[in-house]
Amino acid sequence: MDTIDAVVIGAGVVGLACARALAQRGIETIILERHATFGSETSARNSEVIHSGLYYPSVSHKARLCVAGRRLLYDYCAAHGVSHRRCGKLIVATSSEQEARLQALHRQGEINGVDDLRPLSSAEASRLEPQLRCTAALLSPSTGIIDSHGLMLALLGDAEGDGATLAVCSPVRAGSIENDGIVLEIGAQDKARIKASRVINAAGLYATRVAASLAGFPAAQIPPAYYAKGNYYALAIRSPFSRLIYPLPERGGLGVHLTIDLGGQARFGPDVEWLKTLGDEPDYRVDPARSDAFYAEVRHYWPGLQDRMLTPAYAGIRPKISGPQDAAADFLIQGPEMHGIPRLINLFGIESPGLTSALAIAEHVAEQLG
Repeated sequence: MDTIDAVVIGAGVVGLACARALAQRGIETIILERHATFGSETSARNSEVIHSGLYYPSVSHKARLCVAGRRLLYDYCAAHGVSHRRCGKLIVATSSEQEARLQALHRQGEINGVDDLRPLSSAEASRLEPQLRCTAALLSPSTGIIDSHGLMLALLGDAEGDGATLAVCSPVRAGSIENDGIVLEIGAQDKARIKASRVINAAGLYATRVAASLAGFPAAQIPPAYYAKGNYYALAIRSPFSRLIYPLPERGGLGVHLTIDLGGQARFGPDVEWLKTLGDEPDYRVDPARSDAFYAEVRHYWPGLQDRMLTPAYAGIRPKISGPQDAAADFLIQGPEMHGIPRLINLFGIESPGLTSALAIAEHVAEQLG
């Protein structure tokens, strides 16, 4: 049985960032990925937005790590040539009844350290985006968009440059917690065993399953798992907006918003479709019938959207640890002080703003592991 300093389970953006942080500290690291390539689940199926950090309670990991991660991410992209654009976004109230919620969001953002927010009247917002309909808006200039695949390529390149290794087609089947490390059974057909001094469970959608597969891990420390599928629709014409447009957040997500990719293609989503179960190969198909609800939501802030302008694009699934009736849960970065297992970090519920927060999460985890 081989032994190694550290294993990162999951080669999404957060797992790759964690592997990079460990490798930079001279820790021998292997990244285990169940798929044939990195970043093919949540990290590849999202809005590719760099968030400013205004939505989250000020004492939360999401607020602190998003604000810190956003600054780290812009610097990283500039230094590594990762395509991105600081395009800004408008969060909009579409009725006078929503304006108090918009003002509360502004206050929350300032408490969180987002220091460039600017409230706009309906007329001011219309001058920036003539097609927009709203009664008031909040401009977030530090919001941006990013090439998530390019980011993951750069993170993997950094990690490998410092000695880390990516092992694809290497699912974690089971494991056991021993006095001198954690033994993992890996592989689909040709099974192998490896012992690691440090383990980071960054398995995303399957993080709770991985934790449950470790003999000796306290079951009471595994949170409930919920899965919210988010569907996206593409706009058939070039976007009439130059900034991202967000409604006020809703339960389970940030509402059906308009984002623009680096090529100028506009897309709307995600909605929130709660899944009862999650198989080994989730269904990412987008039901064309869901478009009716999209048209209704989008026309609240873009009444000029015409019929037959939306086409099914793609879907992603968010790994949640709070359900449809619950308040949104914070990131759960679960270390030895919570579960009692030395040098094991579980990353549960790493949904949005996980991409923005990835570098800050990695620094936080690496410092805990030593």
